[in-house]
Parts: sequence; C-alpha cells; structure tokens
Amino acid sequence: MSDNSHFFDTQTLSSRIKASIVSEYFPQYCGIITKKHIPAKIGYFDMFAGPGIYKDGNISTPILIGQKCVDDTVLKDIVWMIFNDMSFKDELERNFKAFFPCGTFAQQPLFGNVVFGEYQKTDVFLTQNTYVNKKNERPSILFIDPWGYKHINTPILVKFLRSWGNEIFIFVNTKRLNADIEKEISQENIRTIFPTTYQALKNEKRLQSSVEQRHKFIVDCIAQEFRAEYQNIYCTAFEFMEEDQSSPSHYLLHITKSPRGFELIKQIYDKYANIHRCFDSSYVTYTYDPKKIPGMELFDEQFKQEKIDFLKLQLQIEYAGKTISARQLFKEHQKNCLYAEKHYRLALRQLSDDGHLDVAYTDCSKHRVSVKLEDYCILTFK
Repeated sequence: MSDNSHFFDTQTLSSRIKASIVSEYFPQYCGIITKKHIPAKIGYFDMFAGPGIYKDGNISTPILIGQKCVDDTVLKDIVWMIFNDMSFKDELERNFKAFFPCGTFAQQPLFGNVVFGEYQKTDVFLTQNTYVNKKNERPSILFIDPWGYKHINTPILVKFLRSWGNEIFIFVNTKRLNADIEKEISQENIRTIFPTTYQALKNEKRLQSSVEQRHKFIVDCIAQEFRAEYQNIYCTAFEFMEEDQSSPSHYLLHITKSPRGFELIKQIYDKYANIHRCFDSSYVTYTYDPKKIPGMELFDEQFKQEKIDFLKLQLQIEYAGKTISARQLFKEHQKNCLYAEKHYRLALRQLSDDGHLDVAYTDCSKHRVSVKLEDYCILTFK
C-alpha cells in the first residue's frame, strides 16, 4: 500500500476544491430529498475520510459536512454520518468531536477503520433494503476517495444506487489507472472496477489521441458500468489537472438517477471550475487547474462567451420555429448536456436581446429581465 502519511500535512488547492464541491452539494441534495419525502434518516457515508483536519489547520470534508448539518435544524435531526478510515479513525473521531461533541446530532455519527472494498459487512450494509412501506427511509450519499484505486468495487456501487435517492461521489485517480491498466499485477483490481467494460478499456484506451482523452475515456468506462444497469442515470465528471504538469491527475465523478441532482451538480461544478471551454466534445468537462495564472480574467470572459455562443447555436437549431416555456426547454435540454442553469439564462437572454426569439410572460407581472427559466415565460424561436 502506498504511503499516505504525509498527504494530510498541507491541504492542496485541488483537495480544497474537492472538499468544497462535496460539502456544498450535500445539504442541497438533502433539500431535494426532503421535498419528496422526509425519511427517518439521510445518510452521508465517507469511506476514506482522513483525519478531518490537515496539519496546516485546514479542515476537510468530514468537518465541513458536520458544519453544514449543525446549522440546519432538519439536517441536525435526520442526517446520519458514517466516517471510515483505516489509518486515521482515532484522529478523525477526536477532531470531529472537538467541533461537535457527543449529542450535537440526533443521529450519533459512527467512526470505523475497516478496509473498504474487502470487508463483506460493509458491502451488505450498502446494499441492504432500506424501504419501509415502499419508501426509502435512508437515502444516502456515498463518498469514495481512495488512496489509489484498489478499493473501488463497482458491482457493489451499482447495487447501492438501486434505492431511491442514493447517490455516489468517486474520486478517480486516472493517472494511476492510466499507468497500471496494462500491468499484469493490476488486472484483478482493474477487472473489479471495470467488470463489463474491461475489454473495451484494454482495446480502445491506447487509441485515444491525447493523455487527457485517455483519462476521460477511463472515467467514461466507469460511467458506462452504471449506464449498463440503469436507463436514466447521470454521470458527471469534474477534472483536476496536475499540480506541475499539463495533464489531468484525477476526476471527481458524481452519479445520480435524479435530474435535479444532475442539474445541481453542474451548478456547483461551474462555480469551482477555473478553466472555461465549450462543451463541444465528449472529452470536455468542468475543469480546475491549480497552475492557472492570476490575471487571466479577460481571457476567461472570452472563453465563457464562446461557451454561451455554442449553446445559443444549439438552441436555435433544435427549437427553430417552436414555442415552448423557458422552464420546459431547460428541463428537457439540460438532461443531455453539461450546461448549467446560468448558461441557459445567459444564452436565452442574449437570443432575445438579439431578436432571435420572442418572449411573452403569462403571469401578468412586469419583469426586469428578458427571460426567466419559469413556466410562465413563453419563448417563440424564429
């Protein structure tokens, strides 16, 4: 096993972004869940939680999640947190309880030190039936952030997603996977991650024309493992570039069956991405590059507008001559692409301002903006 004893000395920018994405998503995910049904519990299960605090004083995901829950009266009562780490369990428990003493949460957090992916009771726990009267009484988010990739057991994760409301974050070390796919010693682990796409991965990875495309192809193969089981599923990746090279190192992969979850994660990804490109290829996604030089805001605005222009062109082609509400357009179009809500607002307002569509509000109110993503905002494309 690789030595990760010094990883938690200093928090990198990429680690901070990763923790921010997951911790910002979770309470809003809970809001989506409780609008449908208030369950007995909502789970947050972090299988590689780390110590919770870096030696430089920065806090990581377990503490951030606790802070989000303690400030919300509903979440404080129903969220059940399980933190597992085979190396830092005792340190994490001390750090967590220093912030949140016993009794802070109605559902007492649990701390474990099992070897995730090799402990059968964990697999049974994640795949057990949590339904009562046909309602899932423990919808949960599972966060998997392993040191390497050895402990990603995809068939168990696929089963975990069967229950309504369950979602997954996987931090995928594509740099290591890309290097190890051809190594004989790694094949058992590779097959566990890619049980149905193993042969395609072996045959086609080398055909990808760039390192970035090879990394993205690896992530797409993981996503395909879930798509093979579920017809309506959204697998959305956030790319982390190397600290000292021009290639990716990791991807944060979010997996959900919820259109609202897909909509939400794109909004959060867009907030933390600092590289802006058109979504004109299956290999382009939201990206964070820690090497980005400050002062590049002018170029950022140019690339952001190019992204909007590309979306505008798509909408003009697809909806030419049609009348549709702005909300319906957004709901049906966003399901098949990476554009977030704000991209649609900007694109539609610019199309209206440029005379490419007519807008009529049916709510008998005056509005300061030309387009709102609402059912009462009716669009007619020319």
